[in-house]
Amino acid sequence: MMAVLLLHFIVSFSSKTTDISTDRSTLLALKAHVVSDPRNFLTTNWPVDISICNWVGVTCESRNQRVIALNLFNLSLSGTIPPDMGNLSFLTWLNIGYNNFHDLLPVQLTNLYRLKFISMSDNNFHGEISSWVGYFPELQ
Repeated sequence: MMAVLLLHFIVSFSSKTTDISTDRSTLLALKAHVVSDPRNFLTTNWPVDISICNWVGVTCESRNQRVIALNLFNLSLSGTIPPDMGNLSFLTWLNIGYNNFHDLLPVQLTNLYRLKFISMSDNNFHGEISSWVGYFPELQ
């Protein structure tokens, strides 16, 4: 019985573990949800053949190579924010202000409990993020 419980714990824990490949998949999902990129920013600066830590607008922590900041400010991007964004579990800084993102913000963003800074101004989101403030204890 103890062995079964231990195996269940290990499988449960490992399925929730994320790493840089999760961050990469998340950023590629965001890129796929952008329907208009008039400056070709993502196409030019997010090539699939190099590390996401070298992508323009992406900052990774040096020790574990996880995404800690995403700056897509004022790029005229249009699209939606995918639920996958909640997988950027080390994200502390998010600036997607002054773009044309729209629709509802995915509730999965509440998983970003390490956020210290967030800017989403001048987009066309529906709903209020203010009800989520309690999910971001580090927010300044």
